[in-house]
Amino acid sequence: MARAATSTSRKAKSKSVPASSLPTWTADTELVGLVFDLEATNSSALYSQYTIGLHAWFLDQVRQFNPELSAYLHDGESEKPFNISALEGQLVPSGKQLQLEAKQIYRWHVNALSQRVAQFISQWLTQLPQTLALRDAPLQIKQVSIAHPPTTYAQLLQSSIEKKTNVSLSFVSPTSFRRKGHHFPLPVPVNLFHSYLRRWNDFSGMIVEPESFLEWIDEGVIIHQHRLESVKVAAGKRGSVTGFTGAISCGLSKAALANAEFTQLFYALVRLAPYCGTGHKTTFGLGQTRLEWLEREPTTPTELLTNILGERIAELTALFTAQRKRTGGDRTDKIASTWATILARREMGESLQVIAQDLEMPYTTVKTYVKLARRALKQENLE
Repeated sequence: MARAATSTSRKAKSKSVPASSLPTWTADTELVGLVFDLEATNSSALYSQYTIGLHAWFLDQVRQFNPELSAYLHDGESEKPFNISALEGQLVPSGKQLQLEAKQIYRWHVNALSQRVAQFISQWLTQLPQTLALRDAPLQIKQVSIAHPPTTYAQLLQSSIEKKTNVSLSFVSPTSFRRKGHHFPLPVPVNLFHSYLRRWNDFSGMIVEPESFLEWIDEGVIIHQHRLESVKVAAGKRGSVTGFTGAISCGLSKAALANAEFTQLFYALVRLAPYCGTGHKTTFGLGQTRLEWLEREPTTPTELLTNILGERIAELTALFTAQRKRTGGDRTDKIASTWATILARREMGESLQVIAQDLEMPYTTVKTYVKLARRALKQENLE
């Protein structure tokens, strides 16, 4: 199991994390959650979709240290064995962007969901770079600590025995599911536990037949309390997501408790939630989940800007989709979503170079798309 990270002053002037303070865990570990303390080396602008940069930086670290694992994370199964959070800390609004404040500490979560990723991170920490290079906003890595303790799927299952109490789940970043081709922004128990079960079946080695378990969830899980708020955010590389934040408290009916095997799995999956997150796009900061009831914090500048961008992308996507349908053009959602994402981010003041890099598209293509999007928008306004 892990050795607790030694506490260090946030004002420390060392340029790298002391090896003695880095967390460690055993080779059989399959799940672990880390939190990085990052210090802004200077005040600098940060674009609203910076989680794409965090995602890219982490994957580039994997590529440098373990090319084989990198190829799997890029080309493997749809369920990814890791997730990340956005930055937590004082982000100051500056026009249409955010600003990192010099000498401020920001916290960033990284969770591993498989033995392979957990062992990579363990080795990576021994050669951890001094700086997280986030575009033109370098962040010095001051400390790495355990956020969710190292464990295995079997240990989650065994530790869940005889737990018959109600549980609370808080969704601390926008959370959403895909249902019939659309976003579904509600924590319906079947959607929640289908999300957790997919990760369980992919990475635990203890596959559970989904249909009967999810039918049991649908019949037996009772939501006792909820506090939810819907949001529309820019998420991932293209498009926007309609999601929710907040908390729910739930438990099992007496009839459901009669099924000991599914009851055990229910509590194991609840314990899995903080590691794997909830819903989709968790590798871009969505769906961060905590196993407790957390009161809603006031809307942060980051959330406000991301919400504005998300709403604009959704508005433009709907406009371009309808326009292409009227003119008999290509009706694919991907084209409309891409045009909308590029134009909305350009309206927020981001450079075409940054947008092209984030979308992994040639600069000339992005430049052409923004011209076509502006032309389509002008045409719409004239009609």
